[in-house]
Amino acid sequence: MSRQADTQRVLDSGIVAIIRAPSSEQLVAVARTLYEAGIDVQEVTLTVPGALDVISAVRRELGDRVLLGAGTVLDTETARAAMLAGAEFIVSPTVNVDVIRMCRRYDKLIMPGAFTPTEVLTAWEAGADFVKIFPADIGGPGHLKALRGPLPQIRLLPTGGVDLDTLRGFVEAGASAVGLGSALVEKQAVLDGDMNRIGELASQYVALMKEVRASL
Repeated sequence: MSRQADTQRVLDSGIVAIIRAPSSEQLVAVARTLYEAGIDVQEVTLTVPGALDVISAVRRELGDRVLLGAGTVLDTETARAAMLAGAEFIVSPTVNVDVIRMCRRYDKLIMPGAFTPTEVLTAWEAGADFVKIFPADIGGPGHLKALRGPLPQIRLLPTGGVDLDTLRGFVEAGASAVGLGSALVEKQAVLDGDMNRIGELASQYVALMKEVRASL
């Protein structure tokens, strides 16, 4: 699909699931569980051992049913390797203009991480599709709302600190979508292979996002 179509898919979902664990053994099952619960935009962080193999395995298992991305991408070489493994979007914790350009070259979504107004605008002007506000728990919804004031044209995606208690505040503050990591894919649940727990949480977040958006 095109970058524009993938952007709309993220907007429609409102949730980017961030999958990480000390081992890759359970992560394909996690991805399938999240998809079955209604979350079809998923990011595998490259801090996971064998992350590129996991991305390839998820792509084989779920195909285009999920929009699959790679996270914690720090350089262009890793970005390109992730694309070749099957990633359709790239997420970075920082603003790396070369990585942004690489993604635009191959028509892939790019979500660089930023925190200050200068970083956010730099990322957007370089070609970011979404700007990940990270770590979002530092400033909370108030920080996001403050950024939206002078920069209403920028699609902001808070990550870190978004959970069942704070999601409403971030969406009401203007988040285009949210990134959900350990608050959704709990480390212990992954280690235990507890797909019921992961599926239950995913369903709760999907329902909450729909409820909040309907109320705005």
